[in-house]
Amino acid sequence: DVRKHFPYEIYDKLQFDEVLETAGDSFARYLVRVKEMHQSVRIVEQLIDNIPEGDFQAKTKAVLKLPKGEFYQRVETARGELGVYIVSEGGTTPYRIKFRSPGFSNLSILDHMTRGSKIGDLVAAMGTLDLVIPDIDR
Repeated sequence: DVRKHFPYEIYDKLQFDEVLETAGDSFARYLVRVKEMHQSVRIVEQLIDNIPEGDFQAKTKAVLKLPKGEFYQRVETARGELGVYIVSEGGTTPYRIKFRSPGFSNLSILDHMTRGSKIGDLVAAMGTLDLVIPDIDR
């Protein structure tokens, strides 16, 4: 869980558990999803009373100048880690930008997790990965 291992925003101030199962089958992945929902509720309950009243939009400049260099940022999403790699030459637009989607990463384990399984089990296994086809079509 990126929020635990590489905390960003206020995740280091929140109490929640990293959800793991060791079985590795479709039912274990289902249990992880349900337990993650419980942890999400736990996070929301800690934050709900601290939402400021009124407008709380951040004021940003219309054009941002990016510092020169390479940057990588990751955030936790419902399907796993989303990474963004940016290379900047110091201008207002990145020289290079690459997204590492969780679906693309999750698909890479399909071969390992279905070895020795029946073809009929493949559909259930893919369903537990919660793949979004446009996300993995590269």
